Amino acid sequence: MTQSRGDDQSLAIEANGLTKCYGEEAAVADLDLAIAQGSVYGFLGPNGAGKTTTMRMLTTLTRPTSGTGRVAGADVTDRNAVTPHIGYLPEEPPIYDELTGREQLEYAAGLRDLSGEAATERIESLLERFDLLTDADRRIDAYSKGMRQKVGVIQAVLHEPAVAFLDEPTSGLDPRAARTMRDTIADLADQEMTIFLSTHILSVVEDLADTIGVLHEGRLVAEGDPETLKSRAATGASGSLEDAFLEITRSGAGEVAAVSGTDE
Repeated sequence: MTQSRGDDQSLAIEANGLTKCYGEEAAVADLDLAIAQGSVYGFLGPNGAGKTTTMRMLTTLTRPTSGTGRVAGADVTDRNAVTPHIGYLPEEPPIYDELTGREQLEYAAGLRDLSGEAATERIESLLERFDLLTDADRRIDAYSKGMRQKVGVIQAVLHEPAVAFLDEPTSGLDPRAARTMRDTIADLADQEMTIFLSTHILSVVEDLADTIGVLHEGRLVAEGDPETLKSRAATGASGSLEDAFLEITRSGAGEVAAVSGTDE
């Protein structure tokens, strides 16, 4: 759910006028977000809309041109303050082909100052959940894209961060693994982890998201719960989320502001 600005003590992610320009072109412009702790926020948009740039700003990897942002209470311009509280799965997971799956996760645990029996148990539990136990001691260069994606997701949430940013987490996964991913995201949200989820698979967002934001040409043009977005699009209450998304992104930023459902 999206919260009012006055309730910012309970916000996991907040942005006010967050903007990133490359030369004279704004990749993301005047972005405002207020995302509650323990919620799942589905972040949608066409290719090139600015979704990855937004995630990179919120995870401290790209410095904003202007505006402000806070994640888990820390300013997004302060990497040392933000990174202990977040996990990030980029579209291409940062993993090393020469390591085994288990070695990669042990390495990731060490970077997060996790060690000992607790770290081992968590790694084993997540390997089992994602059906990687039997392949855990194979080198990653022998893994399929889906297996690599699983390793990337595990290392993103291994340290149980307050906020997890997941960019296309179901990419390359077969239907069974995609269902496991869905169930895992739901479980993490039940444990009060905030999930910022970007994906082109609208059914995943519709199933999981408390709130959906639609980015179009660098601007947030619609926001609300799935039913609000579906009912307020021009397709009418019987339309699907896909219909609503296509209508919103077909129109243009100035014409779709009325679709927003954040005040409900």
